Amino acid sequence: MIVKEVLHEELLTLAEVKEMLTQIMEERRAESDEEQVYEFRKALTHAEVFAKLSANDAKELVGKLLEFEKMKPVIAVRIADILPQSRDELRSIYAKEKFSIKDEELDAILDLVRQYK
Repeated sequence: MIVKEVLHEELLTLAEVKEMLTQIMEERRAESDEEQVYEFRKALTHAEVFAKLSANDAKELVGKLLEFEKMKPVIAVRIADILPQSRDELRSIYAKEKFSIKDEELDAILDLVRQYK
């Protein structure tokens, strides 16, 4: 398939991707008994293995993370996907940013993440 133009782009957590792929798979199974293509199966397997939260919990966590001052949507989604458990893990997510984040802010983010673990 050749994509000519991107009409819409949206950030999704891995949990949301898993939910969408599962729904698509169920719809396709209802339509026909054909086996899913290799790439689709691999994407779904990856999402099932690595998604740590439900789609609703992931959306909720991203929403709460976006309330922090130095939080970008991309970082919030990455945190919701990875669920870091230490300051070092969280700092590695912020490594490419042009600003530093204080230990108090890191602890507040980690406390929020632990509520969803």
